[in-house]
Amino acid sequence: MRTAVVVGAGMAGLATAGALSRAGWQVILLERGERIAASPTALVLWSNGRRALESLDPDGGWSAIAAPLPDGGVRRPDGQWLVAPRARNGTVLQPAPGPTDGAEHPNPSGSGPAPAVVHLQDLYDALVAGLGDRVEIRTGCAVSSVRISTRRRPVVAVGRTAIEADLVVAADGIDSQVRRALAPESVAVGSGFAAWQAVIPAYRVPHLSAEEAAGGETLGAGYRFVSIPLGERAAGRGGVYWVATAAGAPRPEPPATQLALLRRWFADWHSPVAALIEATHADDLVPQEVRELRPLPRAYGFRSGPGGVVLLGDAAHAMPHHLGQGACLAFEDAATLRSLAADAAPGEALVAAIDEYSRLRRPRTTSVVRQTRRMSAVVQARGRLALRARDAALNHMRPRILGGNVLGSADWMPPE
Repeated sequence: MRTAVVVGAGMAGLATAGALSRAGWQVILLERGERIAASPTALVLWSNGRRALESLDPDGGWSAIAAPLPDGGVRRPDGQWLVAPRARNGTVLQPAPGPTDGAEHPNPSGSGPAPAVVHLQDLYDALVAGLGDRVEIRTGCAVSSVRISTRRRPVVAVGRTAIEADLVVAADGIDSQVRRALAPESVAVGSGFAAWQAVIPAYRVPHLSAEEAAGGETLGAGYRFVSIPLGERAAGRGGVYWVATAAGAPRPEPPATQLALLRRWFADWHSPVAALIEATHADDLVPQEVRELRPLPRAYGFRSGPGGVVLLGDAAHAMPHHLGQGACLAFEDAATLRSLAADAAPGEALVAAIDEYSRLRRPRTTSVVRQTRRMSAVVQARGRLALRARDAALNHMRPRILGGNVLGSADWMPPE
């Protein structure tokens, strides 16, 4: 029986554990927390992320929990369009009637499935449901060390307990203990931004015009605000998901004070920005420190006897979320690993699969990280000349929102 240990039960760890179990692996899933829980926010699944999820679990019913991502365009704080939304007969496009009916909606910007938005609670529920009986979940288990050698299988330590397996998957986030042991050159550093996310339940969403209900993105001088409708079925209550970012260090104040600051900072922005923040309660707000890995690990795969260790998701390539590609790349990682390791037996085949995973994933993620860092300069633009250059660049790029402009995202396919 082939055995795997997946460290971390976030989105990437859950997706990987489920995919390996369906391929016949016996999996131990280790979670530091006392329970597996989703943040009360949402996630944009670009075409590559949707395709990766669907390849990991074709029967996962993803269309039932995802709502189509409308093209709300990009504006300045005064409401002037930087990138107008695609229009039909002069009318702003509105969200299509969901893929909640199981129907597929084409992607107007590429060949992949249409971008969508999903509430994280719904996504976690679907991923947990797909784990199967070959996955043993152990919560309250913080990995303290990992050991690799030339002859023996990799070993992870949880306190005084050593767990040996053919394959260890480090999906334990930007502060990964596994990565610190195997790639200490890669360090988590601040990106110079603070971020806030929230979901406003449908009953609290202010009255919005048809144009405002389509959401969209607004860029100011060092500030950014994105709003996206979630669809009627999201977490059983629908609503609106929004993200705000501001240049600077994360705020130390409690959520209620931070929310008051956001209301002041965005008070004079075009409608409905201020109204959405006003409708947000302090317990809806999820403050975040935006961090990244510099440099990226030198490799994402490490041999150990007949198997080895792989880095996946934020443990491998945490980046600023300006393009919203972090989770999508993590699902790409999981889909690539599953494709390469699904039928690989411990020994030469599994070691080759680990090497190939690193060879495929590192250039791909390096390219997206480079694009994300360029976008950081766009979001940080300040001063008249810098803002003019940013506005001209956006008009040339023509993104639906900034994350839709990642090169090759619509065409990405898992390896056969």
